[in-house]
This record gives sequence, structure tokens and C-alpha cells, in this order.
Amino acid sequence: MSENDLEQKRKELEAKIEAAKGPGSGKKHQEEHYSMANQAWRMVTELVAGLGIGFGIGYGLDALLGTTPLFMVLFIMLGLAAGVKVMLRTAKEIQETQEASQGATEGDKNGD
Repeated sequence: MSENDLEQKRKELEAKIEAAKGPGSGKKHQEEHYSMANQAWRMVTELVAGLGIGFGIGYGLDALLGTTPLFMVLFIMLGLAAGVKVMLRTAKEIQETQEASQGATEGDKNGD
């Protein structure tokens, strides 16, 4: 067999593979599902991190200053507020990303 015959057979095989894959060779539904789960876990982690950092700072100040739960309660509340603020910022970022990708796909469908 010559080089041209091998090259021709390789191209035919690639065409058959692409035809077998079908039109849905883009992003799978499961990949998007896991992507959303990852984003949800990111938001939960941000909230828990805020609470944990607030607890740590408050407990440390209480231990240093000899106050009972005063600073711990105060910094847990501040940590909760910070965690919620970061979580809402992440949710807004995710929403903007989805709107941008949705607008791009609608523009493609309309021929823009």
C-alpha cells in the first residue's frame, strides 16, 4: 500500500467516526450537571469558611481577653454576614456567565 492509500483510508475512518458521534458531540448534559454541582459546593464552602474564620477569631479573642462567649458570638455573626455576601457575589457571577452564554447561543440561532 502506498502513502496515498493509507492517507485516504485514514480520512475515511475519521469521517465515519465523526458521523457515528453525531451532532451532540458538544458539551454533554452530565458535564453541565456536575458543573452546577461544583458551583453549589463552592458557594457552600464560602459560607462555611466565613463561619469558621469568624468562630476562630472570636474564640481566640475570648481566650486572650478572658471573656466568655462575647467575641465568639459577635465574630460568628460577622463571619456569617461575610460568607453570605461572598456567596451572593458568586451567585451573581454565575448568573451573569449563564446569561452571557445563553445570549450567545440565541444569537447563533438567530443568525446574528
